[in-house]
Amino acid sequence: MAGVSLSPAHINQISPLKPCIEAWRIFLDDQGRSIHTIKAFVADVNLLAGFLSPDRQVGSISTKDLNVFLEWMQHERGVPCSPKTLSRRITSLKSFFKWLNDKAVISIDPAERVVQKSVLSPLPAVLDREEVALVLDVADKFRSADRSDARPYALLKFLLDTGVKKGELLALSTNHLELEVDSPFVFIRYGSPNHRYKERKISLTPEWIKAFYEYRAQYDLSQRLFPWSPRRLEYLLQELGEQAGIETQLSFLMCRWTSALTDYLDNVEPIKIRQKLGVSEIQWREINMKLQKLVSG
Repeated sequence: MAGVSLSPAHINQISPLKPCIEAWRIFLDDQGRSIHTIKAFVADVNLLAGFLSPDRQVGSISTKDLNVFLEWMQHERGVPCSPKTLSRRITSLKSFFKWLNDKAVISIDPAERVVQKSVLSPLPAVLDREEVALVLDVADKFRSADRSDARPYALLKFLLDTGVKKGELLALSTNHLELEVDSPFVFIRYGSPNHRYKERKISLTPEWIKAFYEYRAQYDLSQRLFPWSPRRLEYLLQELGEQAGIETQLSFLMCRWTSALTDYLDNVEPIKIRQKLGVSEIQWREINMKLQKLVSG
């Protein structure tokens, strides 16, 4: 009804889908999910509402109903449904019905047994341990040159140690560093409440801290930790890779994946790798599968 804020208290197992979807939309919004995610998820489940009869009670929907719906969407609807779109729509259904089940609106989650059809993008390029040592050695040589420059090593070592994204690195200032403690760390912060779940503290190694003090003495870091344009930093990484003889272009993304793979090979607990990368459980599933494939082949 107009003016009434829907919540799990206003719906139950005999409610039709539409008010349940609206209550879920409000929940997603309250959780700070992005407007694009909410729009896509709600649109996906609204497809199910349009497929079933308007008066269909949410508690009567079965796993078979969902599988018939997915089959129709793929082969009978007459609208293209790519593997990636199908995967997202299954995720939307699973999220919706899990929420209903968690809130005791329904007693059984019909989407739990629906098979998730994940779509993996190509495996990322990574450095092996020998290549990591080579490129770090190249970067380290700049520190002992006639005109000492600790910037290449500080940048590369930071990326390989922390696995941060390019955008996260560019947003850092020295205020994000906590070095005068027993376990030094960098605090990855986000200004938007929608991304607070990505905030995290990542440990810093003694090797990087030593290089940082050299680097700070050489450059003005009053505004940012790495006060250069994204393009300049990308070129710097590319040049390091070329001097080390790395065939694939060294990039921010390669450093991030190499950091994750190094932790994986060192038997770091998966949940700690996920937290270090600042990704959701859903994103981690694909990342974890890719790490497994990188190790096995």
